[in-house]
Amino acid sequence: MSSSYLPTSDHAPNLKAAGASGTNKIPRAAYVMLALALLGIADAFYVAQATYSGRPLWCPIIDGCNTVANSPYARILGVPLSYFGLVFYLGMLGLAAMLVARPLSRVLRVSVMLYAAIGVCSSIYFMYVQLSFIQAVCIYCIISGITTVLLLVAAVCHFRAALAGQAPRSSS
Repeated sequence: MSSSYLPTSDHAPNLKAAGASGTNKIPRAAYVMLALALLGIADAFYVAQATYSGRPLWCPIIDGCNTVANSPYARILGVPLSYFGLVFYLGMLGLAAMLVARPLSRVLRVSVMLYAAIGVCSSIYFMYVQLSFIQAVCIYCIISGITTVLLLVAAVCHFRAALAGQAPRSSS
């Protein structure tokens, strides 16, 4: 085993402080993000598959799914929004998986928060379009919007837990 993998005396206080300050919550938030990303993938995949095959969506609660999916607002440059949603959730799955492996990476933590925030802004816009222009609401869009908001909440919780888990660095 290489000595670079063993904690040195300079890093031992940081590891001890990190363990005592709540890093147990850090992996939990990343795993929550993984689960939410999988839920989003399933949701977006169902809508994308139905759109691709031309089959109507099953609308168990709200009867506006097909109205929304067949509206001119459901495509950007001819590409169904569900495809973008699928790409978004696959990207989030990848970022969350990297966070599981490197929970204290500042770049990953900030990237996940920004990525989730972009998703939330998109969901808010799409809900606005559904309510204002299409005048119908899709349950799968609601599920996606809630999932995206929960992803952002988990990302913020992860960021906070990681900050609490990092010991201040000494200048020596």
